[in-house]
Amino acid sequence: MRKMSEVQLYKRDNALYARQSVEKKDSISIESQLEFCRYEARGDVCTEYTDRGFSGKDTNRPGFERMMHDIRAGKIKRVIVYKLDRISRSILDFAAMMEEFQAYQVEFISTTEKFDTSTPIGRAMLNICIVFAQLERETIQKRVTDAYYARCRRGFYMGGRVPYGYRLIDIVKDTVHTSMYEEIPEESTQLKLIYSMYADKNNSLGDIVRYLNKHQIKNLRGSNWNTARLSEMLRNPAYVEADIDVYRFFQSQGANIYNSASDFMGYNACFLYKGAGSGTRKQSDLAGREIVLAPHRGFIPSKVWLACRTRCLNNRQSTKTCKPKNSWLVGKVKCGRCGYALTIRKAKTKWGRYFVCSQSGKHGSCKGAGGTIYADALEEYMLGAIKEKLAELLADRERLLKKAKGIERERNSIDKEEQKKMAKKCRVTQIEEEIEKILEKVSGSSEVLIKYMDEKVARLDAERRALQDEIAEIYALEEKRQKMMDIKAWDILAFEDRQTVVDVLIKVIRIADGSAEIVWRI
Repeated sequence: MRKMSEVQLYKRDNALYARQSVEKKDSISIESQLEFCRYEARGDVCTEYTDRGFSGKDTNRPGFERMMHDIRAGKIKRVIVYKLDRISRSILDFAAMMEEFQAYQVEFISTTEKFDTSTPIGRAMLNICIVFAQLERETIQKRVTDAYYARCRRGFYMGGRVPYGYRLIDIVKDTVHTSMYEEIPEESTQLKLIYSMYADKNNSLGDIVRYLNKHQIKNLRGSNWNTARLSEMLRNPAYVEADIDVYRFFQSQGANIYNSASDFMGYNACFLYKGAGSGTRKQSDLAGREIVLAPHRGFIPSKVWLACRTRCLNNRQSTKTCKPKNSWLVGKVKCGRCGYALTIRKAKTKWGRYFVCSQSGKHGSCKGAGGTIYADALEEYMLGAIKEKLAELLADRERLLKKAKGIERERNSIDKEEQKKMAKKCRVTQIEEEIEKILEKVSGSSEVLIKYMDEKVARLDAERRALQDEIAEIYALEEKRQKMMDIKAWDILAFEDRQTVVDVLIKVIRIADGSAEIVWRI
């Protein structure tokens, strides 16, 4: 930093700075801020610097940077702002700015707060105010984030690109004006063909692209068909007719499902949101993501959608298992900062192997998980954690077995439990048929009969919802019991068997700054 003695001094002006992030009726405009600053300048020569549409969370603003350049050139003697938070809402940025002001003998004035930076008490009050300015910014951010996720869970349209196969229409949902998707038949026909082809395991994404091009089936939005675009479409739950099987799929992947199992009736599609706690994990990871039933109707049957979605998931996992098996943790260990996989590297040291972030290094965008992660040390730590988890599961085994035996006692035949599930599903279908028949008879009926029908429909719908929830509980219990049966004694397992057990027990291990976060499946 150059000292004032090194700068050629000319006649120094006042700098008037104004910033407005978003134009609102209750916010003061750039022009009004400058008017207050001109009054404070008392007719002196002034240079105006403005930033319209920029947040105060940092100093990456063109007007601010131009002002700082002129200060370093010795052209500014005094900086005048309408209010402290107009120039900065960050403690660190403000402290650095004031240090630079002092180095170039630049006074700082807030027209509405009247700070005197020439005295210790004035500087202390200034620092206290910037603390509250940062607190206000962080509070606003938190409030906006909470409002966003609250709207997500209510199924509101949250912006972004409209998926292929839909258009936007305006609706009123829960007294709120929003938008929803509406099917475009010409585009949805193409998507149904793509889904049906990929559900057949003999067809790859490349085969589908070649078929579409060969038969001159054009993308109606002007872009070219490619495997990446198809893969994105095949993973999108905005197309599925979401039923209880779709509910179970997202539940098994660790997603946060906002709606109850009974709401998955095979009609509405789903919205997939990032989720408040999902961090920087990759889009392919469903753990911690938010699943909400959408207001629009899907057009891909759940059986077809699940076949395609499961195949996409298996493709990702098979790609993982093709990598060199230098550790039974490979594929499970992720960087806690960027969400990408940690890969094994070898070194000619006593440790031999260590994990590094696949996105770090000369050409990567990540700075790494922090510190050296030795493979042997991490495996030893995870072995202890797995043994503790196995001990917990074994301790819980008796309770699970008793619950399982209770289900067995209810069976009147070898496959009574399966029959029970099928009976519940059949009863759900019967209820829906009964409701349809009742609705058909409503036209021309008397008020007394309509009231009776409404009550009948309400009872049937309540029974249907209860059955759907019971079906979901039965499936969840079976899945957990099956996982218990697959677990063997760890110490006698081969390398491949350890990988299998790790895959059964653990969703992901995130490493960052010397700490490990284990997300268990059970």
